[in-house]
Amino acid sequence: MTHTTDRTADVAVVGGGIAGLAHALAAARTGARVVLFERDERAVGASIRNFGLVWPVGQPAGLYERALRGRDVWLDTAKRTGIWHAESGSLHVVRSAEEEAVVEEFLATSPHAAEQGCRMLTPAEVAAASTAVRPEGVRGALWSPTEVNVDPRTAIPALAALLEREHGVALRFGTAVTGIDLPGVDTTEGRWRAERVFVCSGNEFQALYPEVFADSGVRRCKLQMLRTVAQPGGWALGPALCAGLTLLHYASFAHCASLAALRDRFDRELPVHRAEGVHVLVSQTAGGQVTIGDSHRYAGTHDPFESAEVERAILDYFSGFAALPRTRVAERWHGVYPSLPDGRADLVAHPEPGVTVVNGLGGAGMTLSFGLAAETTADLG
Repeated sequence: MTHTTDRTADVAVVGGGIAGLAHALAAARTGARVVLFERDERAVGASIRNFGLVWPVGQPAGLYERALRGRDVWLDTAKRTGIWHAESGSLHVVRSAEEEAVVEEFLATSPHAAEQGCRMLTPAEVAAASTAVRPEGVRGALWSPTEVNVDPRTAIPALAALLEREHGVALRFGTAVTGIDLPGVDTTEGRWRAERVFVCSGNEFQALYPEVFADSGVRRCKLQMLRTVAQPGGWALGPALCAGLTLLHYASFAHCASLAALRDRFDRELPVHRAEGVHVLVSQTAGGQVTIGDSHRYAGTHDPFESAEVERAILDYFSGFAALPRTRVAERWHGVYPSLPDGRADLVAHPEPGVTVVNGLGGAGMTLSFGLAAETTADLG
């Protein structure tokens, strides 16, 4: 184990969300002395306001491999920290001919899907896999075994503690970075020295190198989510759940020609869902609560209020394909994360020697951050 001393490190990481933590881990594994700065006293942004789903099935070829590498790191992290996790896999519930056509085309044209064991389940197999799925009208489901569920509210702090305990990373929570002029890193607790800096500032991207983001076309995505009360003891959701709207959301399905007919159908039948970017994912926490969401609005600046109409759209769609023993909502929240246009998966920039800006992972930070960090820190070894 290595340690930082006298406000000196080999690598400084700005941001204590999943992207920053992943870069601190990747850098520390090379033997570098690492310090991590986070302006808040703990991670409170998008990294803890999500489903806790590592979601390789949503990633297209190229990023799928990055997602699987990230999955391996999550499983290793869970082993080392003892955090709750479930290798649950996922079901995309199919309820129309248009949805079935997309899933069949996906399975026929995505070699990585077959290699990982994705397949179409029959209605009887769906019923056996999940008691939460409503059987009425189900034509089958896309089964993927690769998805992993963690609880981000406990997993993110546990990962930070692991960095400090096993890798000697200096965690400077409650410390903002105000400027970078290598080897100097100016912070609210004084000046540090570092040879390399990784800026993983998430939604606070205007604080450092704002010109990088001005040129990128980045927007902020606002989403709404909710969580139920704990379900009865012993009741388990099983695989993470989603349905046809999710086929329109993830890039892994974007190449399918049959997607056009499904999009046309949803544009006619679910105009509010389409206008609000609603697609519904469902996961469960260690305490038995069920997380349901979400919506997607894109803008430079968002109002801070949740919409009752959006929540109704989410719950109405959810109730069409799934049911819970207990439906009372215990928590509601919104999250905001940077998102790049044109389907770009990440923003990696080098605004000056020794500085790497990493951002723009959209809603896939839990899935892709570890794999991306291994790539962007490769030259440290």
